[in-house]
Amino acid sequence: FCPFAPCPWQDDHMSSLKTDLLKTSGTFNVLVGVTGSVAALKLPFMVSQLLELSGLWKQRSDPVLHIELRRWADLLVIAPLDANTLGKIASGICDNLLTCVVRAWDTSRPLLFCPAMNTAMWLHPITAQQVSRLKEFGYVEIPCIAKKLVCGDEGKGAMAEVSTIVSLVKEYLQKPDESSLEA
Repeated sequence: FCPFAPCPWQDDHMSSLKTDLLKTSGTFNVLVGVTGSVAALKLPFMVSQLLELSGLWKQRSDPVLHIELRRWADLLVIAPLDANTLGKIASGICDNLLTCVVRAWDTSRPLLFCPAMNTAMWLHPITAQQVSRLKEFGYVEIPCIAKKLVCGDEGKGAMAEVSTIVSLVKEYLQKPDESSLEA
């Protein structure tokens, strides 16, 4: 695994990944980023609902280069976005594949983020600053909700419902291509 540059022994593999990542006209590619929150338990349910959208994914690939992924994806949704990764993104830190993709992200494309953390972490003053910073970058927050958390605490901090996230992704899928409107 070489996250920043292809290794000599990976040349053939990387060539095939680049071919796999080439856009097919008429498709909309959604990249799902997952961080270390307990809400990651909802990922299989969310992905299965996203797969129900016609033509969203037809094959599985395992790309490793953050630049190839950002070129491939039309939309990035980070669900859940834990407090640690929220802080990294807000500060411009890119020390793993997901944060590198975000740092290289084309801000003319939508990036949706779904915060998820313990209520006490959510209520910490730095969290509001970090969420605000991501919004300044042009990223779209899908707000967390209040409920009883896995740890037993009750309050705001739980990831938005899967149906809410999928609905918002669908809205972006249904928006007409603005470049075709200019022609």
